[in-house]
Amino acid sequence: TVVTGSDDHQWKMWALPDGNIIVTGEGHTDWLSGCCFHASGTQLVTSSGDTTVWIWDFSKCGWILTSKGRGHAVWDCSWRSCGDFVASASMDNTSEIWDVNSVRCRYTMCGHKDSVNSIEFLAFSNTVLTSSADKTFSL
Repeated sequence: TVVTGSDDHQWKMWALPDGNIIVTGEGHTDWLSGCCFHASGTQLVTSSGDTTVWIWDFSKCGWILTSKGRGHAVWDCSWRSCGDFVASASMDNTSEIWDVNSVRCRYTMCGHKDSVNSIEFLAFSNTVLTSSADKTFSL
């Protein structure tokens, strides 16, 4: 199974190897920049140019969380392996760590001098890797 985002504000889940669309998700109001499965496979996180991050729950057939408050596009998103935190990378030179259980931003990480383009948790740890348009990466 593969999930893709698109500039028509939808994400699509594809079955492999036949390439059929299994599910299409709508809700973002601008292009999608990133998507990542939860380790259980029952949830998906998406990021968008509309400045939001959404968490989708397949068992509930809809979204369960929308993070708002950013003033710039969100380029990427990632799940922590245990599933309790979501990370996002933004055009505003920051990254955020969201607590899924309390539905709030726990950390805002500053330090890059340009857009943060990607973010990833190291498996089974609290370490986060970011990469930036300032030609650096940070742990």
